[in-house]
Amino acid sequence: MTTDGSPLGLAAGSGDLPRKLIASCRTAGQPVFVFALKGHCEPATVRDVDHVWVRLGAAGRIKRALHENRVARLCMAGNVRRPSLLALLPDWELIKFILRFGFRSLGDNALLEAIRQRLEEEGVQLIGAHEIMQDLLIPPGPLTDRRPDAAATADIDIGLTAARQIGAADIGQAVVVRAGTIVAREGVDGTDAMLERVRRETGEATAVGGVLVKVKKPQQDQRLDPPVVGVSTLEKAAAAGLAGIAVEANGTLIADRQAVEATADRLQLFVVAVPVGDDPLSGTPPG
Repeated sequence: MTTDGSPLGLAAGSGDLPRKLIASCRTAGQPVFVFALKGHCEPATVRDVDHVWVRLGAAGRIKRALHENRVARLCMAGNVRRPSLLALLPDWELIKFILRFGFRSLGDNALLEAIRQRLEEEGVQLIGAHEIMQDLLIPPGPLTDRRPDAAATADIDIGLTAARQIGAADIGQAVVVRAGTIVAREGVDGTDAMLERVRRETGEATAVGGVLVKVKKPQQDQRLDPPVVGVSTLEKAAAAGLAGIAVEANGTLIADRQAVEATADRLQLFVVAVPVGDDPLSGTPPG
């Protein structure tokens, strides 16, 4: 990360990642200005840091704050639930964006690409969280002492293909595979909601088995909504009775590796990062 004295903009959703990035910037002497997204960002994230609270639908307010605070680089970090168009309460600036790019017709990746394009027109460069903290990317290999067995390894292979296929359709980034069958696919409601559906269907039984497989979309810009694994992901996977998690090596972010490893050990889950080829989209996964 290079610093030129101008503040780095951070559009902050929920979770640990925005706080980690703020701390990293402070250590590097990089000024930060946070756009705290109402209904998503926790108040603790913006304690003692320059910020403004903004609605997702208040595009005009965001645009003014970018220019007023001399923000030329912006990073999007944290969890943000995609709202309905009605819930956005769009202002005129956002209405113009919707008329130009569409909204309902855009999947998450296409919508983010449209936002990137609009930001660049305003002279704002979008950067990825991994460009601020390079150690956020998970390298290949296991993160835990526990390793996937033969059955879990087979489920991972199936899940990689399936997750890449739904990603190519701009639907989601993750699937759950159990005993060779895809039991859940991520939708627009996100990974947590998918795991909750699996938990409800599994019932009170524990250690049923199965794997959460999460990868970035094949067409996805690494700066835009990369897959993230944190403690909450592990807790929800354990509640769903899964045996572990497989993520894309060098394509998935981990906000706090030590906390993830400790939680995985406590919950008796494996976490492994696997390389993903350039084109694993051929074939039809079972399930």
